[in-house]
Amino acid sequence: MKTLFLDCGMGAAGDMLTAALLELLPDPDRFMNEVNALGIPGVRTSAVKAEKCGITGTNVHVLVNGVEEGDDDHDHTDHGHEHHHHGMHEIQDIVDALPLSATVKSNVMSVYRLIADAESEVHGMPVSEIHFHEVGAMDAITDIVSVCMLMERLAPDQVIVSPVNVGSGHVHCAHGILPVPAPATALLLRGIPMYSGSVDGELCTPTGAALLKFFATSYGDMPVMEVSSVGYGMGNKDFEAANCVRSLIGETQDVEKTDKIIELCCNVDDMTAEEIGFASEQLLTGGALDVFTIPIVMKKSRPGTLICVLCDDVDRQNMISAMFRYTSTLGIRENKCGRYVLDRSVIKVQTAFGDIRRKDASGYGVKRSKYEYDDLAGIARKQGLSISEIKEHLDHPHTH
Repeated sequence: MKTLFLDCGMGAAGDMLTAALLELLPDPDRFMNEVNALGIPGVRTSAVKAEKCGITGTNVHVLVNGVEEGDDDHDHTDHGHEHHHHGMHEIQDIVDALPLSATVKSNVMSVYRLIADAESEVHGMPVSEIHFHEVGAMDAITDIVSVCMLMERLAPDQVIVSPVNVGSGHVHCAHGILPVPAPATALLLRGIPMYSGSVDGELCTPTGAALLKFFATSYGDMPVMEVSSVGYGMGNKDFEAANCVRSLIGETQDVEKTDKIIELCCNVDDMTAEEIGFASEQLLTGGALDVFTIPIVMKKSRPGTLICVLCDDVDRQNMISAMFRYTSTLGIRENKCGRYVLDRSVIKVQTAFGDIRRKDASGYGVKRSKYEYDDLAGIARKQGLSISEIKEHLDHPHTH
C-alpha cells in the first residue's frame, strides 16, 4: 500500500507542507512552474534550498503583488477593514477560474470550509461573514492549491500524520495576543493527537491544521514501511530543533483484516412476498448486518425461499428468536464464517445540497467511496431530481 507519513514534530503550515511534498517529486521545478502558470491573481511562488540544524530541505516563498506573508508566521484571518478582503464566495470564484481538476477544486474548497467553519465558531458569526485578508488569502489559496495538487500527483493510498506539536506561548494577530494554539487551530485539531512542546511560538497554523485534518486517514507513529523518498519542508523561523515538516513516502504491507461472522439460514415455502419483506425489515432493525433471500426449489418441486441472515456472534440468540418470530420456519441452520473486510469509515461531505454522508473503504490495494443512499434519496425528493442527477452533480460540481 502506497503510504505517506507526515512527521509534524515541529508543527505544520501550508508552505511547509507544500515544500515537504514537493521534495517527494522527481522534478520539483516543473511542478513550481505549473503552479505559477495557474494564474492565481498577483501570485508568484518559488522554491529555494534552505538549511535548518544542518539538514537541507526546501523553503517555499509566495509573493503576492511583491509582498510575502509567511504562513508559519501569521494567522491569515483578519476582520479589519483597512484592506480589501475576500469572503468564501470570492474564494470560490477564484478557485473556479483556475485550470485545476474537479477533484483538486473540490478538495481546495473543502479545506477552506474547514477553516471558515472554525473561524465562524471562534468569532461567533456566520461563515458568510468570515473574510480573509487579501494578501493572506492569496497566500493561503496558493498553499492549499499546491498541497491539493501535490496530493493528487503523489496519490497515496493512506496518509498517516504524527501527533502535532502546536508550540507554546502566545501569538500576535489582528485581534490581539492569543494563546498557542490559536483558537481556530485548536478547533481544527479537535480529534487529532496534539501536544505542546518546549518551543516558544506558534508551530501549527490554521491552514496547516486544516490540510492535515482533510488529508489524514489516521494518526500515530510511522508504520513499518519501505521508504522510497524523504522530503523536508522548512519553515521561516529558526529554533533549537530543525523547523521542518518531514515527509516520507513508500510501501507498507496491507494488514490482513479479518473477523468472524454468523450466518443463519432457513427455508420457507408458505410465506407471501409481503411477509418475507416485513421479516427482512424487522431482522435488519433488530441488529442483522445483512439479510438476503434466494429463490429455491424445495421437496415435491415446490418453489420456496432461502432466507439468510448475517450477524455478529453477540447478536446470534436475538436473531434466532427474531427469525422464529417473523418467519414460518421450523428450523434454522448456523454457519460460523471468517471474512475479509476493508477498513470502513463514514464522513460528512459538504456539498451544494448540504451535508451528505459518504462511506469510504480501503485496504488490499483498493479504495472506494459511496454516498449514503438515504441522504441522496432525501435530497432527490426535496429537489425534484433523480438520484443519478444528484450523483452527477456531486461528481462533477463545476460542470453544472
